[in-house]
Amino acid sequence: MTAEPDETGPTEWVAREEVGVGPWEGEWPSDERYDPELLENGDRRNVVDAYRYWRRSAIVSDVDSRRHPFHVAIENLQHDHNIGTVVRTANAFAAAAVHIVGRRRWNRRGAMVTDRYQHLEHHADVSGLVSYASASGLAIVAVDNTPGSVPVETVDLPRNSILLFGQEGPGLSEDAQASASLVVSIAQFGTTRSINAGVAAGIVMHTWIRQHADLKNAW
Repeated sequence: MTAEPDETGPTEWVAREEVGVGPWEGEWPSDERYDPELLENGDRRNVVDAYRYWRRSAIVSDVDSRRHPFHVAIENLQHDHNIGTVVRTANAFAAAAVHIVGRRRWNRRGAMVTDRYQHLEHHADVSGLVSYASASGLAIVAVDNTPGSVPVETVDLPRNSILLFGQEGPGLSEDAQASASLVVSIAQFGTTRSINAGVAAGIVMHTWIRQHADLKNAW
């Protein structure tokens, strides 16, 4: 079941005149991946140059052909504003999907429109996520600095996995922690008790990338 973003927040990366390209110059390409409206009016979207003028469906299809087998899940119990940032980072690393656990609606502001190209799923509670993981052969890796957690810097993350993050502040719920086959933490050396949830998600996703991704496929 697809998670619904709020209808608030920006619809593009920055002011339209500051990014992208103008109308296509010369004879139009015949490739069906190209969008006639974008060719005529220009492409001001937040996409890499390789996808300029492409239809959204063509972009999603191309990313689908090379997505990584890790998923990202985040609990949405208090309308966490970090979820948009997590979605944006998951898109950057070509995660298979992002799972919103708890409240269906989430604030898309931090996603910067990348949610249009990222598969999103919704689960009413942790048990729904667990059922999905079991049916899909995915190990749940919880991320929290709780007693008994293992430093992510010292472990090999499962290739086929769901990286599960909690709310900003309270962290993972007890159900979420109990659902995991592995709980990892991020090494800290300062005074703060925890790292921002969006930052933590980026660190752990990049750890997966360093361990498993083929860097020849990076832009």
